[in-house]
Amino acid sequence: MKKSDPITIVFFGASGDLARRKLIPALFQLEQEALLPKQIRIVGFARREKSHEQFRTEMEKAIKEFARSKSKVGSKELNAFTSLLYYHTGKYNNSKSFNDLKILLDKLDEERGIPPGKGNRLFYLSTPPSVFSEVIAMLGQTDHVADHKDKTRWTRVIIEKPFGRDLKTARILNRNILSVFDESQVYRIDHYLGKETVQNIMAFRFGNSIFEPLWDRRYISHVHITVAEAVSVEGRSSYFDNTGALRDMVQNHILQLVALVAMEPPSSFAPNAVRDEKVKVLNAIPTIGANEVNEYAVRGQYAAGTINERPIPDYLREPGVESGSVTETFVALKFHVDNWRWAGVPFYIRTGKALAERLTEINIEFRQPPLALFSHAQNEEHKERERMKPNMLSLRVQPNEGIRLTIGMKVPGPKMILQPTDMEFYYRNVFDVEPPEAYERLILDAMSGDSTLFIRQDEVETAWTVIDSVLDGWANEKSPHIHLYRAGTWGPYAADEFITKDIMKLEKF
Repeated sequence: MKKSDPITIVFFGASGDLARRKLIPALFQLEQEALLPKQIRIVGFARREKSHEQFRTEMEKAIKEFARSKSKVGSKELNAFTSLLYYHTGKYNNSKSFNDLKILLDKLDEERGIPPGKGNRLFYLSTPPSVFSEVIAMLGQTDHVADHKDKTRWTRVIIEKPFGRDLKTARILNRNILSVFDESQVYRIDHYLGKETVQNIMAFRFGNSIFEPLWDRRYISHVHITVAEAVSVEGRSSYFDNTGALRDMVQNHILQLVALVAMEPPSSFAPNAVRDEKVKVLNAIPTIGANEVNEYAVRGQYAAGTINERPIPDYLREPGVESGSVTETFVALKFHVDNWRWAGVPFYIRTGKALAERLTEINIEFRQPPLALFSHAQNEEHKERERMKPNMLSLRVQPNEGIRLTIGMKVPGPKMILQPTDMEFYYRNVFDVEPPEAYERLILDAMSGDSTLFIRQDEVETAWTVIDSVLDGWANEKSPHIHLYRAGTWGPYAADEFITKDIMKLEKF
């Protein structure tokens, strides 16, 4: 993307929380860092009636509240940015609304010396998933989409998650999108891929020769991925009760983390080279049979408890949750990646709401040495020669982004006793800067035409194949196995037992 390229971004769903909290503040931040084209215009599209000035005022308040560098926000900077904002009221299934939008976009182009219909367009769908297909169809019917072979201009579309509810609906949505857009124009977004630490998984693996030779079944015992949220379903009960933790977190965020940890080195960092390797990982995950789902998955639901001294009601008493709902607010899973590198290495997944704290972390546990030569400091009083705590590599995605390596070090003194010691690095301490927000990186990449950190059609559908097998197994249970856990804890005891017993078997082996 050249700084001189004129671009118009259209946000569908501009009156929603995502636009207010993340998207507009991200664009403001990019503007402050001189990363946006000088001839950019930003148009919000939503059903609520409001003027350009009302929209600008609302977004000014949002920037002051949510921008990453809000302490440096001044009226001069705000006025310069909000002057780029426009608003269009319309319905998502109404051709007149989209024809009127086209008139507005052509007018903005003409003001910048661009002939009508020749401007670059980035459409961002931050709407409810139920209207994705409607918006796409209207864009096609009203001639908003440039041919992907046209070298004089471009049109791209960013689509938020969730991308379907299962494999069938994902395929239907893909078919609807690709009837209007070419795959090269489609950017399916997963904001986790825009996080610095997630991107650093590839840098850490492929940029450091010390670790890559150890990154396989010979040296790694198992991989444990935790995505914990310290909030309940507050405000999103109706949506979440029809979705559940498996669809909401595992199908997208967590399987992306699995793919980045397990992928083979790509031939380059070209978009399709990276995405090809991720798809290979997802294809190598065996589906779980309907009769064996309880051997590979534990689902839970939070009961009343407290988080940060704030009382949390039972999930079934949350407003908008159906009586007797069996929707999981917590899930623990075991996956295998059946290929040469990872055969026999389990990947354990844990995610849930109303847990003890907000945490996203990847823990890679290395195999124990074949002989317990050293005493453990904690067991010296019993004169036992037990195995040392295994080496662990922890990649912290949030909060306090960083990397921790646990190694064994000799305790000072005359005896040969080892104690686990952590070597830690935190982004803020090392680089003395605050990592950019994920949406800043992803929006900039979409404008630049770099789809590396976005999800391809086959990637989405392969991920749903993995998840559908678990959903089918749960649907076929005569008596659903839902394990309760108290809000503010780390999930149900059954999940701890499920994973711990499995790991003990690995250690004996």
